[in-house]
Amino acid sequence: MSRQLVPRRSTLKLPSLLIARRSAPFTCCVKPGSKEGFCIHPDLKLNARIHNAVGLFFLLAFAAFDTNWAVNGGPDNIRYTTLSQISPANVGKLRLAWTYDAHDAFKDSEMQSNPIVVDGMLYATTPKLRVIALDAATGREIWSFDPNQGSQPGRRYRHRGVTVYKDRVFFTHRNFLWALDRKTGKPIQGFGDNGRVDLRNGMDRPAESITISASSPGVIFEDLYIMGSTVPETLPGSPGHIRAFDVNTGKQRWIFHTIPHPGEFGYETWPPEAYKISGGANAWAGLTIDTKNAMVFAATGSASFDFYGSNRVGNNLFADCVLALDARTGKRVWHFQAIKHDVWDLDFPAAPSLVTVTRDGKKVEAVAQITKTGYVYVFNRRTGEPLFPIAYRKAPPSPLDGEKLAATQPYPVKPPPFTRQAFTEDMITTRTPEAHKAVLDMFRKLDSNGMFTPPSLRGTILMPGTDGGGEWGGAAFDPETALLYVNSNEQPWVIRMVTHDTSSLYNNNCASCHRADRKGTPPEFPSLVDIGKRRSREDIAAIIREGTGRMPGFDHLGRGINEIVDFLLTGKDNGSAVPKDVNWQKYRNEGYILMRDPEGYPPLTPPWGTLNAIDLNKGEIRWRIPFGEYPELVAKGIRNTGSDNYGGPVVTSNGLLFIGATNFDKKFRAYDKLTGKLLWETVLPAAGNATPSVYEIGGREYVVIVCGGGKNGAPSGSSIVAFALPR
Repeated sequence: MSRQLVPRRSTLKLPSLLIARRSAPFTCCVKPGSKEGFCIHPDLKLNARIHNAVGLFFLLAFAAFDTNWAVNGGPDNIRYTTLSQISPANVGKLRLAWTYDAHDAFKDSEMQSNPIVVDGMLYATTPKLRVIALDAATGREIWSFDPNQGSQPGRRYRHRGVTVYKDRVFFTHRNFLWALDRKTGKPIQGFGDNGRVDLRNGMDRPAESITISASSPGVIFEDLYIMGSTVPETLPGSPGHIRAFDVNTGKQRWIFHTIPHPGEFGYETWPPEAYKISGGANAWAGLTIDTKNAMVFAATGSASFDFYGSNRVGNNLFADCVLALDARTGKRVWHFQAIKHDVWDLDFPAAPSLVTVTRDGKKVEAVAQITKTGYVYVFNRRTGEPLFPIAYRKAPPSPLDGEKLAATQPYPVKPPPFTRQAFTEDMITTRTPEAHKAVLDMFRKLDSNGMFTPPSLRGTILMPGTDGGGEWGGAAFDPETALLYVNSNEQPWVIRMVTHDTSSLYNNNCASCHRADRKGTPPEFPSLVDIGKRRSREDIAAIIREGTGRMPGFDHLGRGINEIVDFLLTGKDNGSAVPKDVNWQKYRNEGYILMRDPEGYPPLTPPWGTLNAIDLNKGEIRWRIPFGEYPELVAKGIRNTGSDNYGGPVVTSNGLLFIGATNFDKKFRAYDKLTGKLLWETVLPAAGNATPSVYEIGGREYVVIVCGGGKNGAPSGSSIVAFALPR
């Protein structure tokens, strides 16, 4: 539980044991000569009775005072509230309490904030990344801050909110970490340079070579702001190191190298020069703070380049890892790698959740991690020991020259996966005979052999795909029942590798998403054909430099940006700025291809999206239901198909599960948390592709969600809506 959740009127103090430093050397519990297994720190064995007492202390404090929603994902990142005014008995009476519209939506724009509510004020970000502060009881705007100063080329931001600490609001825009005054929205002059810190500085490479931002907010521990990052998935890359900054001055206090330097643990899992040139292994999904144990948990992304790794031979620690770090120093406590040498972009989609489960009759403080693959990992929080067995099975080799995949990959024995992990011929859609035939023809031209089927020139079906399985909305956890709630996509994608033409900067940096023919894979990666008719030269250059939506910025290309713009506008490509050593990428993927039938629906039998309740005590799925619908199919009598869903749930102590997330029906729903029975639903102005927040003001409980839409071609919006019971 984070300290800022205790209101100022409280005089509760933390026991001194919570700030004891750890200084003993690390001890690794791995096989000799191997990086499999987990790695632990020996000084984490504290008295169990003290821990239980402290846990009770925090639980009582939380139950007594939690009327705010002061941390992204709530305390422990479990999206749980003890507020109980809204109940299963009266949730059907929920009414719209207020609506706020930022009026800055545009085509394909999104809003993904989990609203933060502290002392009656609500903080979030808009589609154009204005930071706003609202009266949380009425939705009235109090202030807004525009880091773009009103000028921008219609960038698609994916931003999941802000961090509030005492008198300041932290957020990231492009390569800058900002600190604003919480009451006025003005930059805090004593923080960095006029209220902002350039995140390109303080890394292990020249600042001008770094492209970096952050879509997820950081976390607070004592006087540290700890954060991950978003970096390009191309080469040369930017590293995804985890860093801590002084909340008062902006000075960098520590850094953890997710691509290890010489002499650091894991260095030998990369080529010798990788720490100078490789990228990724970034905690893009955010972090989770364990204040009690002075630990910060991260779930890292894949290494760059995503789908071909001849230049990064080895297991590539600390990519695709659950990481436990000492929050004060950034030193590694333990780690677990879920995918070795990832060439599927199946990295972790959400920050870890801090849970308490019962094992062999005893309470165990644990950390649970959802995945794109549909697995849930559960570890002892302090040691990294898995609470359910993990098997290592043989994995197939790659058919691509130069690619050396790991010989084995981990498979959790429990809980069972919450999504299908293969697309087989018997699953092909039967929605219409025409759709079935078209998908069957497509299917038989591709490789589809389940998990860890290597990318190939023929084309490989990835199921689940790069959007999961689990997604960035994360999971909710009920500490009373030990049920973990997670929504899931069931959508196959296709990875098709092609010989990498490195004759131009466009092919080297852009073709993996927008394809060599510039037609893209809409709506996620739009066509660039005739882009000069839709955008000015200046706008195109700005988008390449700064990034937009899923696309990172390419500021490090410098004058090469103009060469790409020239190619997009004229079709002429001189290739003069291409470095000669890019031939390490012999192959690239043809594009991010979401597999669909001819009418645009998923190519397999439903469900196409699910909502799941998983018992973490037993490692069993308690219930699973289809989640989401297509309104036009409902009109034809085809219901409960499930659909694309992005965003996460919130669970209440008195029996409810709230979730938006469904992309096409735009609904916000409340379920019975024990059975999955639908109790209430309403249609939002745009899809609620975000996680709701629950708070109380003046004795009235509110449930609020941002409504940004814009995903996979759905209409965009810029609303925030709050619901409450009638007065």
